[in-house]
Amino acid sequence: MANTIAIVGRPNVGKSTLFNRLVGERKAIMDNESGVTRDRHYGYGDWCEKFFTVIDTGGYVHGSEDIFEGEIRKQVELAIKEADVILFMVDVDAGLTGLDQEFADVLRRTDKPIYIVANKADTHARGHMAGEFYALGFESEIFPISSQNGSGTGELLDEVVKHFKEEGIENPDQGIPRIAVVGRPNVGKSSFVNLLLGEDRNIVTDIAGTTRDSIHSHYNAYGKEFILVDTAGLRRKAKVHEDIEFYSVLRSIRALEESDVVVVMLDATRGIESQDLNIIGLADKNRKGLIILVNKWDLVEKETNTMKMLEDAIRERIAPIAYPPILFISVLTKQRVHKAMEKAIEVYENKKTKIPTSKLNEVLLAEIERYPPPAIKGKFIKIKYVTQLPTNTPTFAFFCNLPQYIKEQYSRWLEKRIRENFGFEGVPVNILYRKK
Repeated sequence: MANTIAIVGRPNVGKSTLFNRLVGERKAIMDNESGVTRDRHYGYGDWCEKFFTVIDTGGYVHGSEDIFEGEIRKQVELAIKEADVILFMVDVDAGLTGLDQEFADVLRRTDKPIYIVANKADTHARGHMAGEFYALGFESEIFPISSQNGSGTGELLDEVVKHFKEEGIENPDQGIPRIAVVGRPNVGKSSFVNLLLGEDRNIVTDIAGTTRDSIHSHYNAYGKEFILVDTAGLRRKAKVHEDIEFYSVLRSIRALEESDVVVVMLDATRGIESQDLNIIGLADKNRKGLIILVNKWDLVEKETNTMKMLEDAIRERIAPIAYPPILFISVLTKQRVHKAMEKAIEVYENKKTKIPTSKLNEVLLAEIERYPPPAIKGKFIKIKYVTQLPTNTPTFAFFCNLPQYIKEQYSRWLEKRIRENFGFEGVPVNILYRKK
């Protein structure tokens, strides 16, 4: 990625607040609690006709009680490697700390431009307090800013963009299909994404709730580019007590709503639970492409029909939603993982499929002639014409004389005929009736 800025520093100095300001939206979760950000988080901004990528990182520490400390450090180091310019963030309220000095030693190993950003300098008096950070020994100017109200960020960006030789891309994610991986906590979403990407893009532990933000990653496969979105686990509202988890859930739901295909991951050792049904229902309500992956299949004791019995049980629970494919995978043993992505890409292609009007009428009118809509109150319904509308979700308009009398049961029969003849696996199908 060209024109990349990494925001780094110890915990709780305001890195995510600055990240949100530079990208122009509340994309990263912010809280007064230390250690909220864990994974690398990417966003896009612009300044003086230069477009750039911003990386938010977790707080860099040594010897803390945070069990994620080592993994967060790895993510920070990867961000430093990726960046063209590094913003080393410190806090004028707290002053120069031992953690700042320790992290400065880490940054001295790189030859990339480093700017010390002294945050929480909301007034001129606070701005003067930033002078003590010259003791860190970096040659570049120190920039007192307030990431909360934006003061000083313009001057900082004026200096940063001087290092960018090219204009950059306004939004590298624009127009690229999105596949969101969602599910309850600890079902293996981050492990699945890491395996596909071939790197530890997201922190993985056995602790539920390790992922907090929705993490976007570019993924190339089968000659196509996609954005894989790893999300925080979705628990029932009654079990969500912390503000951070509440915002994580909101980010996960937004990631689902913004996606083209939703991969719902279940835990094979627990089967399908009520929260899984809620997630699948949410994907269906938003008319997304949908695929169900049953992970940890390697941990299940199997008999001859174990897979079929579990699939039947899942389909019974999610009825009347019948269109998503169900695959049984193991991220640990890599069983059927790439087949799962093939299927997700196939679902995306199905979502874009447009059937020629002549073919629709040739096939469906013949089916309708064999089984026409039931007469209501002595009135016969005649469907004369069908066409697919230019919408994001496959939508078919049937033109008839009495659209108000067609029942839901007949619509389900029509949907089955459409799927039998034209596919659309993993994709919701909308059926409308228009008077003609």
